[in-house]
Amino acid sequence: MEIAPGIRRVGAQGLVNVYLVEEAGSVTIVDAGLPGLWRELPAELAAMGRSLDDVRALVLTHAHSDHVGFAERIRRERAVAVAVHADDAALARGEEKQARDEHGPGYRGWSPLALTRFFAYGLTRGLTTVVPIAEVATFLDGATLDVPGAPRVVHVPGHTAGSVAFHLPARDAAFVGDAFVTRDVVTGRHGPRFATAFNADNRRAVASLARLDGIAARHVLPGHGDPWSHGMTEAVQRVRDSIPAELRA
Repeated sequence: MEIAPGIRRVGAQGLVNVYLVEEAGSVTIVDAGLPGLWRELPAELAAMGRSLDDVRALVLTHAHSDHVGFAERIRRERAVAVAVHADDAALARGEEKQARDEHGPGYRGWSPLALTRFFAYGLTRGLTTVVPIAEVATFLDGATLDVPGAPRVVHVPGHTAGSVAFHLPARDAAFVGDAFVTRDVVTGRHGPRFATAFNADNRRAVASLARLDGIAARHVLPGHGDPWSHGMTEAVQRVRDSIPAELRA
């Protein structure tokens, strides 16, 4: 699916997203989704006139299993370097377990149908077969990465300690990972939303929204859900409106 010139999405349903950024014949992959999305990757690369041989880097918005996906496979089989924020490196390597905020709202408003759809999609695409990444490069907040598209790192901790957004000013785009979603896989609700169920620290995630204020990006691309093309400012306002009352204090 083409989102903007030089940007495509792998994952037609938008339940779990992988993005491709092409620049001067080379490609950066943003997030590795689920292992089974590897099967869909060659066709999406071909649609932008590229192949696996053109992939130069894989960068992760965070190291949850539904974003790590095929990362180790492309690192091992294609020698593609995988990079993640330093605070998520241990999680990416499997040395730490995913954390969940035990004091947050959790699965409030959950929909059996939405959860069934998400887990059915995940199981058919290898959600239970994700393997740790043996070697990862790391980056820090504020870095402009030397990969196709030159994304600038914006640290937005809360979903995980090392969650980030990637801002590509030249593409008028920002990849926000799970700092917020446009499809809540737990409730089934659509549109820019604050999702609480899988956050490590909900209050920290709320505070991190301030780091997205002022980012000029028409195309806002989440880890879950469809692209938002009405700009970051409106997206973040809608996300703030969706935050549970007890997390706003």
